Amino acid sequence: MLGPVILAASRSDRMRRLISAAPVTKRVVDRFIPGETVDEIVPIVRELTDRGLELTMDVVGEDITNPEQAEAARDAYLALIDRLKALDLGTRAEMSVKLSMFGQALPGGHELALANVRPVVEAAAAIGTTVTLDAEDHTTLDSMFAIHEELRKDFPQTGCVIQAYLFRTEADARRLAGAGSRVRLVKGAYKEPAEVAYQQKHEIDKAYVRVLRILMEGEGYPMVGSHDPRLISIAQELARQAGRKPDEYEFQMLYGIRGDEHLRLAAEGHRMRVYTAYGTDWYGYFMRRLAEKPANLRFFVRSMISKG
Repeated sequence: MLGPVILAASRSDRMRRLISAAPVTKRVVDRFIPGETVDEIVPIVRELTDRGLELTMDVVGEDITNPEQAEAARDAYLALIDRLKALDLGTRAEMSVKLSMFGQALPGGHELALANVRPVVEAAAAIGTTVTLDAEDHTTLDSMFAIHEELRKDFPQTGCVIQAYLFRTEADARRLAGAGSRVRLVKGAYKEPAEVAYQQKHEIDKAYVRVLRILMEGEGYPMVGSHDPRLISIAQELARQAGRKPDEYEFQMLYGIRGDEHLRLAAEGHRMRVYTAYGTDWYGYFMRRLAEKPANLRFFVRSMISKG
C-alpha cells in the first residue's frame, strides 16, 4: 500500500525539499490549497458561499518548534476571523484548527495549546461562528478531547473530529454524541500502528458505518467527512432512519475533490461544507491528501510527467 509510504514522506525534510522544488508542484497544490494569504482566500470564500456551499477554514501548518510559532498560528486565525467578520456569514464559514499548530507538542503543550486556541474560539463566537478541533495521531487525542471539553464549558458549539480507523472511536462517539455536540467523523489520515487502528480499507469502512450510526442516533450534530459515494448514501439512509431533517447533520468534503458532488448535495437541500485550507506551510497537508486517495496521487504523477 502506498498510503503509509506517502505518510512517512510527509515527515521527511528531504522529501519536502524535493517536492517543493518541483516546478509542477505549485500547480497541483493549487487544486487542494487555493491560496497562501487571507487576501487570496477571501474571494474563494465568497465564490463558494454564493454557490450555496458552507466552509470550514484551515490555516495549514503543524510542525511548531517554539512558542513564538504557536502564537503566530493563533494570530493567523485571528486575522482570518477579522476578515470573515465583514462577510457576515455566521456559521456558513467556521474554522478548523490543529492543536499541534498551537503548541500542543511543546513542553507544557497541553496548557499552551489551550491558552492559544481559546482566543480563537472566543473571536469566532463573537462573529457568530465556531471552531472545530481536528484530530491528529492517536497520541494527541486525550489532550485534544480534554481541551474540547474545557472549551465547551463556555463555548458549547465547539466541535471536534473523530477517526473511524481507531479502535477507541466507537467509545469516543458514544461519549460525544450528547445534546449540543458537533462531531465530524472521518476515516483517518495518519499512519497508525495495528495495535490501535484498523489497517484494511474494508475494516475501516465498516467501522465508519458503525460510528456514524452512533452519531446519527445520538442527540448531537453529526458532520459526515467523506468523499466515498457509498458512505454518503449510507449516511443519508442512517439519517432517515434516525428521523433527522437535512439541516440536522451535514456533509463535509475537501476543497478540490469531487466539486460536482459538493454542488449536487447542496442543490438537494443538504448542508454541504467544504474543508478549505490555505497558507504557505502546505506540505504535510498536501501529502496526506495524496495518501488518502490513489486518484490524488495519480493526478500528481500525471501532472509531473506531462511537465517533464
